[in-house]
Amino acid sequence: MSYLKPKVVTIGGQPLKDGGTVNRVTFGGDSPITIQTMWKESILPVLDSEDFLFDILRRINELQSLGCDVLRFAVPDMESATALNKIAERTTMPLVADIHFDYRLALACLDGSVAKIRINPGNIGSKENVKKVVDKCREKGVAIRIGVNTGSLPKELYSKINSGELTRAQALLQTAEKEIAYFKELNFDQVLVSMKSSDVQETIDANEAFAREFDYPLHIGVTEAGPLIGGLVKSTLAFSYLLKEHIGSTVRVSLSNTPINEIIAGKEILRECGFRSGGVRIVSCPRCGRVGFDVHGFVERWQNELLSINKNITVAVMGCIVNGPGEGKHADLGICGAANSVLIFKHGEIVHRITNNDLKILSQTADRLFREELNSL
Repeated sequence: MSYLKPKVVTIGGQPLKDGGTVNRVTFGGDSPITIQTMWKESILPVLDSEDFLFDILRRINELQSLGCDVLRFAVPDMESATALNKIAERTTMPLVADIHFDYRLALACLDGSVAKIRINPGNIGSKENVKKVVDKCREKGVAIRIGVNTGSLPKELYSKINSGELTRAQALLQTAEKEIAYFKELNFDQVLVSMKSSDVQETIDANEAFAREFDYPLHIGVTEAGPLIGGLVKSTLAFSYLLKEHIGSTVRVSLSNTPINEIIAGKEILRECGFRSGGVRIVSCPRCGRVGFDVHGFVERWQNELLSINKNITVAVMGCIVNGPGEGKHADLGICGAANSVLIFKHGEIVHRITNNDLKILSQTADRLFREELNSL
């Protein structure tokens, strides 16, 4: 199957309040596939509380350290637009304003340092409104994502779907084609496109059909994918198929879960599909009746910190001596239980054996020695 190579679209570069600029991120061409997530809370308290602003900035930094390239915020009203602009002027993370229904919200966000505008043509209103957004994006050097979802298609397409005249995937494609035609009329090509369904096959079909006809970078994702496990399954199936066909310039794993887990999931999918390398790889056993070490608790404490480290290493967390230095001997650093002790090992060789009847002290000592060995790598 022949697919077009996507053209290059760049976001970022806007000046920040305290100096510097928003990070530049490139989609399409030979650029690396990027990872996105979406903020899941109201940002309105930013307008009244500097402490709340600092906490959001801290959490954005955490997402960046985990590998988030782009962060999207819902903007349902003018107060949210003001709050987003306040955040955007203080972070190097490229921020996206997610706009529905009212084009004036997009115009308000473009007065700040947002890096991209996402609009849903199915509910943004008239062509004239879209043109106003395009004109200001052109002036500010900001890209636009055309976001098409099966839940907000133009009304005239629903009857065709219900009568069997169109599949939902075909309706997604037709909607995207219509919007792209108008953007071409406006001579604006700094555009990304997404066509999302909550159904894996519909998502695949729509994106495949698009990639055969157009060279715009695709933002791929299964929308409303569900809770952690179901959402991971759906996203992995869709992404692995599309990425194998070299379809997709940026991904978002949409989960009824935290942004952190969306980023981690995106990283792991890209890594296993061969599109990301480096960083810490965590291998850990599922735990069983032989357990001599709290694998789950250790992974929960250490996961985010390990995944934020820029070291190309493997870390093994195992419950017992069977899976420890044995099955985990390939790891650069590992930790496991052994009867009433905890072992820390490097490349299968034990470097620490920790024994203490006080479980709290045992855990604290294990964490301290593990950190020392990690820092030495």
